[in-house]
Amino acid sequence: MPELNQPAPDFTSLNQDEESVTLSQFRGKKNVVLYFYPKDDTPGCTTEAIEFTGLIKEFSAADTVVLGVSKDTCEKHRKFIKKRELKVELIADISGEICEKYGTWGLKKFMGKEYMGINRSTFVIDTAGNLVEQDLKVKAKGHAQKMLDFVRTL
Repeated sequence: MPELNQPAPDFTSLNQDEESVTLSQFRGKKNVVLYFYPKDDTPGCTTEAIEFTGLIKEFSAADTVVLGVSKDTCEKHRKFIKKRELKVELIADISGEICEKYGTWGLKKFMGKEYMGINRSTFVIDTAGNLVEQDLKVKAKGHAQKMLDFVRTL
């Protein structure tokens, strides 16, 4: 698990368009809201993605890029974006390497069953590349506004 006020773990992976995205490419240019979610096109994940999309111009005005991360493929990300008309960039972490670096992969419980999965979490990285905020128990509804309010303070 990365620590606040320390450099955020760098990564390189493919986005929905199979283009390479590296966290450090934003250093010196943009803040990054890096949000981890369990699965494309499920209720909570859809709510969160739609709310980020609705605020994307405000994030841009705050010099912030929003990156969603799940273990879904680039193709699944493209379908999710098209179906829901999303404006966020989605990163395919098929290997789980990014999830491991950020400590978001772990034991989950749902309806009495235990399984491994992505714990909904968000990290904010400033333009210097440092982790400045983290929310490890994200509730999808209202989360995008909460993150926007935070980046506006940077």
